[in-house]
Amino acid sequence: MGTRKFRSFGLVSAGVVAGILLSLGISAVAQRGSTLPLDELRQFSSVFAAIKNNYVEPVGDKKLIDGAISGMLSDLDPHSAYLDADAFKEMQTATQGEFGGLGIEVGTEDGVVKVISPIEDTPAARAGIRAGDLIVKIDNTSTKGMSLTEAVKMMRGKVKTPITLTIVREGQTQPIVVKIVRDTIRVRSVRSKMLDDNIAYVRIAQFQEKTGADLVRHLKELGAKGAPRGLILDMRNDPGGLLNSAIGVSAAFLKPDVLVVSTDGRAPDSKHKYMANSADYARGDSDYLTGLPGWVKTVPMVVLVNVGSASASEIVAGALQDHKRATIMGNRTFGKGSVQVVLPISDSTAIKLTTSRYFTPSGRSIQATGIVPDVVVADTAEGDLFRASREADLQRHLTNSQATETEGKSTAPEAELADTSKVFQFGSPEDFQLQQAVNYLEGKPVQKATLRPKTASAEGAATESKTGKKK
Repeated sequence: MGTRKFRSFGLVSAGVVAGILLSLGISAVAQRGSTLPLDELRQFSSVFAAIKNNYVEPVGDKKLIDGAISGMLSDLDPHSAYLDADAFKEMQTATQGEFGGLGIEVGTEDGVVKVISPIEDTPAARAGIRAGDLIVKIDNTSTKGMSLTEAVKMMRGKVKTPITLTIVREGQTQPIVVKIVRDTIRVRSVRSKMLDDNIAYVRIAQFQEKTGADLVRHLKELGAKGAPRGLILDMRNDPGGLLNSAIGVSAAFLKPDVLVVSTDGRAPDSKHKYMANSADYARGDSDYLTGLPGWVKTVPMVVLVNVGSASASEIVAGALQDHKRATIMGNRTFGKGSVQVVLPISDSTAIKLTTSRYFTPSGRSIQATGIVPDVVVADTAEGDLFRASREADLQRHLTNSQATETEGKSTAPEAELADTSKVFQFGSPEDFQLQQAVNYLEGKPVQKATLRPKTASAEGAATESKTGKKK
């Protein structure tokens, strides 16, 4: 396997990875370009000895060292973390599309566990967990100050065992107690169906190892009776996944060998340009885009995104937007424009370290800003269903020199939210954003919900002046 191809497999865009075997000695890393901070290391040794000798209860060496490593990483940015044996194993298996748990992608905010996105058709999604929910208690244990690894470990467990989550939700005055039964999570990465008027609909819920190949299979099935007149790619609430899968999905719709995404960091290995060719997305010698129907490259296309669209899904949206291959519709995305690599530090543990930022083909950094849709459409005809925080709202997030400090932060609650009881399933007849994507492809007016001021009565949906073109 060439160095270039190997590097593309090692990079991850949403904290998941199939496996990476980078052998970097810790001392070598510490000494690259600088000497070891001996005074600070002596200070660390003194603290270590003080705890060992004087803490009220005995503390094992491994617990102290693990805690020190975890603290170093968690203080850097929201996505760098220490992976103990359980977390490392979980990360290696997550991209296979099957794992045990509740079915939620989580992060941290102000020391509390936060839901980035529920995974479709999982216990958490069926129980009503939503993006933006703060998990303040797991069973009877408060999550305040709890590490993300510890929280994930508590939410994991044997299949068919119960767990109770206490959540705080925007717009709700009281905490919500949700009882969930753990199950085996089998993430179906790609779904598709043919809508009325010969418009194809494809949903990607997460970027896994087989996402690119699965996408090709669905596209072939959709075009089996002739080329569709339009295509809608739905990546709402897609928290991301493998970078090489995002490149493969982008390459399916773009011309060969055009730039999909570039990365830039301090280390030479973190600087790279990823192109729409098999060297950057295919494993081994298998190019799963071979035999892709020709209409896929030219069919009129709309991409649906929202605040839950993060990382790998933002890479795809940014590439298709910059190359003017598709119209992006929905809400501003999450804004995770950083890349993590996993560096094993033993046979069973590793660190997940942010090493670079990624840039769209035009050179845009979407770190802490997200992808701004070409056509902004609310969740429902009455407005958005929730206000979820974005990358810019997280503590210690990486900055973006191309943007203002507040550009990517969540909108202040100046308007009432829509009726949160009207939660819909993506791709269903009640899906307002999907209806507007269809309208755009058919050349009909696109509706955009009018937010309701807190002091005013609700208004109906107003007609957006921008319309689609007949295709």
